[in-house]
Amino acid sequence: MSAKSKKPDTLLTHTGNDPYRNHGVVNPPVYHASTIVHRTVAEMENAQKNRLRKGNMSYGRYGTPTTFALEDAVAAMEMGDRTIAYCSGAAACYASILAFVESGDHVLMVDTVYGPVRAFCGGFLKRFGVATTFYDPMIGAGIAELIRPNTKLIYLESPGSITFEVQDVPAIVAVAKSRGIATVLDNTWSSPVFYRPLEHGVDVSAIAGTKYIVGHSDVMMGFTVCKEETFPKLRQVATELGYHAAPDDCYLALRGIRTAAVRMRQQEKQALGLVDYLLRRPEIERVLHPALPGHPGHAFWRRDFTGSSGLFGVVLKPEVPSSALNALIDGMELFGLGASWGGYESLILPTHPDRIRTVKAWESGPTFRLHAGLEDIEDLIVDLEEGFERLNRARN
Repeated sequence: MSAKSKKPDTLLTHTGNDPYRNHGVVNPPVYHASTIVHRTVAEMENAQKNRLRKGNMSYGRYGTPTTFALEDAVAAMEMGDRTIAYCSGAAACYASILAFVESGDHVLMVDTVYGPVRAFCGGFLKRFGVATTFYDPMIGAGIAELIRPNTKLIYLESPGSITFEVQDVPAIVAVAKSRGIATVLDNTWSSPVFYRPLEHGVDVSAIAGTKYIVGHSDVMMGFTVCKEETFPKLRQVATELGYHAAPDDCYLALRGIRTAAVRMRQQEKQALGLVDYLLRRPEIERVLHPALPGHPGHAFWRRDFTGSSGLFGVVLKPEVPSSALNALIDGMELFGLGASWGGYESLILPTHPDRIRTVKAWESGPTFRLHAGLEDIEDLIVDLEEGFERLNRARN
């Protein structure tokens, strides 16, 4: 049975482990390695010459059997040919950009991009002579009007960070391909469980494995997934910048990926239950979730995705002061106050899209983000109920 004929849950369970190559051990063991020794000069030279070959052992920084097992599993989930594991999701995003640009080039960057990537564009890329233009996430085929002669990359994130707009990926990819421009999409929100960018024509899928793939809030990890012809560019950047995922982290990510689909389906259910509760609260102006009719890009989400994750945004009514939102957050018991998400625990975070948008002004009441974990939803709702009581006391 080929990988492409297997269902996602089967791939998550079996891809990347080969017990009969590891003395019957179900989970690939952890290989700690820097130096790889060879029997002959010819063998060493062959290994160095074929560093790009899948599974080739030449030096620890290029990967070990533990790394390769994880990369194979992620590639199979994304229906890609090759994957590179990185030390963080941010590293994966940065590498996916640097693989396609050099001094004098131009990047089109979605305005709802993950904050550190926005900072990377205005800092690192700018210092090295790469220009960036931010674009409206809902631009679709209209992105053609922003393309310059030196545009080399269009970067997407769908849904977008903080406000979760879903992009018309096929329309943007069609424009990019007609102009010979590469495309990268940050696929962290849904992970390959619910969306596979390469199947929609995207060149590189970048994923913060820290989130749903690891799933336990204890590992920093990132991935890029691509077709064979794109792999050398990504591998070169990873090699030259010294990007390397530690073997113990790869082992933990492999353990996490086995339950990713089960966790995500439950967290999707949890999130939608919280959305239903929040929509009935008088303090709420709107909820930012792709599965809601009327949400920007909802039709694209229904067309392209097979599910939704546990992360979404909430907008309070304009008359609610930020101090009242702080009162809600400060006393939460089950919703931890912290960045990142994708683990088994619920999180809450105040957000400020008005401070980072450059294409269209964001005007609304205070906003915050929720991540639905695996706690009992009735307990989560009680935690929110008590939070709204604090909000209203502070408001009055």
